[in-house]
Amino acid sequence: MLDIFKQIPLYRFLQYCQEESRLPRTILDCGAGGSQPPLSLFRTYGYETNGVEFDPKQLELANEYARHKAQLLHIQQGDMRHLDFASESMGFVYSYNSVFHMRKADVQQSVSEMKRILMPGGLMFVNFLTVNDSRCGQGRDLGKHEHEQFDDSVPVIHSYYEPGEPDLLFSDMEILYKEDRVLERIYEGEKIRQGFVDYIVKKADA
Repeated sequence: MLDIFKQIPLYRFLQYCQEESRLPRTILDCGAGGSQPPLSLFRTYGYETNGVEFDPKQLELANEYARHKAQLLHIQQGDMRHLDFASESMGFVYSYNSVFHMRKADVQQSVSEMKRILMPGGLMFVNFLTVNDSRCGQGRDLGKHEHEQFDDSVPVIHSYYEPGEPDLLFSDMEILYKEDRVLERIYEGEKIRQGFVDYIVKKADA
């Protein structure tokens, strides 16, 4: 029985990837940890998967899942600001709910690294928190809608973006898909509002 992954927007990214028949099926996940790593979804479709995860605990959870599924996902500890992969070595790359857990200057550097390792014509998925999120403005102010907030009693940086602000990060790429989303749901008994903007972009052909 196939798992259903909670990272729903990545199903759309998978659809776009499947339509790019000229590209090799090599993919990198930046922020690949967790108890149900979505790289498993891409592995099921025959992709050669690679992932980097900064947090050792999240890395172990992902590798435990891979062992249970008998999948070689190739997730290793790493920093998306300094990817240890050759330039133009991946057909596809994504970062889901990860890149915004750092200051905006580091976000820009991480996106640049993802562009670097992407092949000409390759596709990238990245999503960002937006100022429509109900937590925007909470926590210690670090500037430019950057805040230190607590997730499970652990201080975590959250960077929030104005409408259209992330467009500048992809000025040298073709934006194939962009969706500005506001979600309202019940979390731990309380109604919360989450704001995201998703991008699927294409690197220019050589």
